[in-house]
Amino acid sequence: MSATLQRHLTKQKDGVPAGIYSVCSAHPLVLRAAAELAEAAGSHLLVEATSNQVNQMGGYTGMQPAEFRNFVEMIAADAGFPCERLILGGDHLGPNPWRHLSAGTAMQQAEAMVSAYAQAGFSKIHLDASMSCKGDPPTLIDTEVAARSVQLCLAAETAYQPGGEKPVYVIGTEVPTPGGATHVLDGLAVTSPEAAAHTLTVHREAFMAHGLTDAWTRVIALVVQPGVEFDHDSVVHYDRSKARPIVQWRRQHANDIVFEAHSTDYQNARAYSGLVEDGFAILKVGPALTFALREALYALADIEAQLIAPAVRSRLAETIEQTMLAHPAVWQPYYAGDAKQQTLLRRYSYSDRMRYYWNYPEIAAAVDRLILNLSSTAIPQSMLSLYLPSQYSRMRMGEISGDPTSLIVDKVKDVLRVYARACNQKHRAS
Repeated sequence: MSATLQRHLTKQKDGVPAGIYSVCSAHPLVLRAAAELAEAAGSHLLVEATSNQVNQMGGYTGMQPAEFRNFVEMIAADAGFPCERLILGGDHLGPNPWRHLSAGTAMQQAEAMVSAYAQAGFSKIHLDASMSCKGDPPTLIDTEVAARSVQLCLAAETAYQPGGEKPVYVIGTEVPTPGGATHVLDGLAVTSPEAAAHTLTVHREAFMAHGLTDAWTRVIALVVQPGVEFDHDSVVHYDRSKARPIVQWRRQHANDIVFEAHSTDYQNARAYSGLVEDGFAILKVGPALTFALREALYALADIEAQLIAPAVRSRLAETIEQTMLAHPAVWQPYYAGDAKQQTLLRRYSYSDRMRYYWNYPEIAAAVDRLILNLSSTAIPQSMLSLYLPSQYSRMRMGEISGDPTSLIVDKVKDVLRVYARACNQKHRAS
């Protein structure tokens, strides 16, 4: 799959606006939506796990890389999607989960994690050593980032299965914060051509100095800041005029690679098309998918409150709020303000820290109860029109079923459909 991805992205050399979106989520309904849409399009599907989600210690999903691979393949198979078109990647693979430790200790853990990803057959590896660890200066210089990236690359090159396909790599030093910004988005700067050129140069030199000439030919993308980001309640949309210098630099000096754009969630449709046309050929999407999932579930919970007797309701919203308050470590560092502001952020923030809680047993049980309740009663079409209007229209057209799971999955697909169109992936409604 790494060679397939490399061939697809090299179309950008010839000026073909080819791209691929990367699904960064471990939620089974999100993955089902992605697999169904990719099957309808006859396209490849790129799914990536982050270093916090999946690592050799389990991450917050409780899965190691090999287990995550089996998990995704099972969902894909159930959706009728052929696993030979599935591309698995590792996102932000580096010391991020252990940055509270010294750099030496954190990098040892990061190398073990990258090895586990490579052994499990993940074919796209994002080498992200851009973050500071305990004792490091607040911002690492490019040469240090490159040196640490080489350590990680060596681990991957040593670990991938003999006879298997060699992984491809993504590098970069100006990597946006995973999960969205936590500050007001003033003066967001696009990466300059000079900074991109320097990053590429120091990485190339570091790779060559360590005998990684072959691996360098498999560096397919550079992470840069195209000027897109989101925080709790605002989005900075792509401005092609501001990105023109970095876009022209790539076309003139580095068109053997593409750009990878992070934090592309919540952009408008025109922005995605512009990004792909400008060489940002890998578009990462994550929180927007579980944001849509939450919208669908809460809409169905409101419907449930009107159709189902109180004694047997799921009480989903209440259960989620109680669970997040009982386990605040994941959201509390990111949601400032008074109690009222934090309540609104827990439920509505674009950063969607709620996505870390869907695996909690009490929340999973509430979701199951909600789906069971609404599967056993007919949702009036006129009510569905209010709460999920796009799904109502597709149901009326016979494109989807009206059962709650189909409604949830289709709501998530609404996010992915915009990406698919921008990446020039033909698809039919599914």
